[in-house]
Amino acid sequence: MAALVIKTADELGGLHAADRRAARRAARETALMRAVYRLFVEQGGPLSVAQIAEAVGDDRVRAIARALTALDEDDLLRLRDGVVDIAYPFATRPNAFAVRLARGQERYACCAMDALGLAPMLGRRVEIRSRCHHSGAALTFAATPDGADAPGVMLWFGVRGDERAKVADGL
Repeated sequence: MAALVIKTADELGGLHAADRRAARRAARETALMRAVYRLFVEQGGPLSVAQIAEAVGDDRVRAIARALTALDEDDLLRLRDGVVDIAYPFATRPNAFAVRLARGQERYACCAMDALGLAPMLGRRVEIRSRCHHSGAALTFAATPDGADAPGVMLWFGVRGDERAKVADGL
C-alpha cells in the first residue's frame, strides 16, 4: 500500500483551497483509493473494510480502516459502520444518475458531473441515464473519454461555499 498522509479535518480545512485540492487529488491516486474505485467498477458497492483490505493485499484491517477513515474525513468516500457506500464519483444506492459500463454493469454516480466524469476516469465509453430536473423527461446518452454526445443537454452546477464541508451526507 502506498503511503497515505493522514490529516485531520481541521488541518485540511486550514489549507488554502488550491492546496486542499492538490492534497485531495494526491489521495485519490493512492493504491488504496484506486483499489476502492476498481472494486466499485468490478462489483459495485457497498464495500466492507475487509473486502478492501483483501483487494490491496493487506491483512492489516485496522490500518486499512484508519486510512479509509482519513479518506472519509477528507470527503473522498463515505465510511459508515465499516462499510464504504460512497466513493466519489460512485454511489451504491439507485438514484437519478445511472451509468451503464462497457460490459453492461450498472453503477450509480453521486451527481450529473460525476456521471459525466466516469468515461474519462475509466478511459472508456459509458451510457448515462437520468431525467431532466425541469421537465422530468428521460435523458439517455453516451459519454466517452473525449466528451458526451448529448445535444441540447445542459449541466448546471454551483460553486461550493465551504471547502471543509462534506459534499453529501446521503443520496
